[in-house]
Amino acid sequence: MVLVQLVPASRTPGAAPRPSELLALAHDPSIEARHRLLLGVVALCDACPPTGEISPVLGEIFLTLARQAEREVRKVLSEKLAHAEWAPAALVNVLALDEIEIARPILASSPILQDEDLLRVLIEASLEHQIAVARRPGISGRVADAVIDQGDPAVLMALTTNRTAEISADGVRRLVEHSRRIAALRGPLTRHPLLTEALAEQLYQWVGTALRQSIAARFKVNEQVLGKAVYDAVEGVLRPASPEQPPPDQGARDEMERRLVDKLQSAGQLRPGLLIRAIREKRLGLFAHGLAALGGFSIGQIRVALDAATPEALYYACAAVGIDRAVFPTLLVELRKLNASLPGDRGEAVWLRGALSQGSAARAFKVLIGDDHRELQAAV
Repeated sequence: MVLVQLVPASRTPGAAPRPSELLALAHDPSIEARHRLLLGVVALCDACPPTGEISPVLGEIFLTLARQAEREVRKVLSEKLAHAEWAPAALVNVLALDEIEIARPILASSPILQDEDLLRVLIEASLEHQIAVARRPGISGRVADAVIDQGDPAVLMALTTNRTAEISADGVRRLVEHSRRIAALRGPLTRHPLLTEALAEQLYQWVGTALRQSIAARFKVNEQVLGKAVYDAVEGVLRPASPEQPPPDQGARDEMERRLVDKLQSAGQLRPGLLIRAIREKRLGLFAHGLAALGGFSIGQIRVALDAATPEALYYACAAVGIDRAVFPTLLVELRKLNASLPGDRGEAVWLRGALSQGSAARAFKVLIGDDHRELQAAV
């Protein structure tokens, strides 16, 4: 680590360096002198901010010196330029794409960054950079829409808790839709100043009791009507059929399970826990249709995975909807009891390899299934 000393000890701390000192540093080729020159020029510009747009020559000097600077110097530089209205745009953008500890002050406060710069960060930089953009005070609706388009839970959470973000009415609606699958969004959304009564009624259907009370206290929500609708969509429909009624044939049962899944999804109550419950209740059709709907797969793809010689494809499908890999072995045992010992036990236990993101699992499932299912349909 290089110890950065901006000015000699004999000079008043915080005072801008004298031109003669900067000239002496400019003639010194050492790395330490380069660092001191860079921060010295920043201190001079802070003391006497350039009027109008900074000259291209000075901007190029800043950029050249910053690229040669070590990490700790770039971090100090970022903190000093975070609020500077005179800072060179090229340098600010370089720092915004630097490692997150360096980029964070710039992303949070720099007045130089424009929408195009922030959109570039969302596309090119890390998840931590994206979160910093979503937290930035006063981000435009254009940037907020880009955050929502990407749909990452952590970034959406940062945007939802950013009360200064300019989120459009459609953007709030999309955040409410995302809250079906991302429970962490629900609390902040119930308190969000842009939440409308219509969206509050929609959100009411998939939040817990405490948040329902919060919504009811803020909006004119008919708790009895909405509560009954949620009950009918979930608990009422999940009750087993009356024993007096003859059991439906397989085709009719499958159609009934499909309709149930559609209804649960419309009510925002289709979740991974329901799939596990379906297997415990020996409802293979409900599991298959629910897994297909949650993962955005076709029922044909899920049935191919269920009847395959290896459980690999089924594991990827389950991981894609958020079923924990620690749960999968037990789930697999129960599935085989309902499905003629399928999927088979060929191949390795891929769930032992380590954690897999839902997006990666979904892609792996689609690649493995593909359009040609013959290998997966091979006899055990």
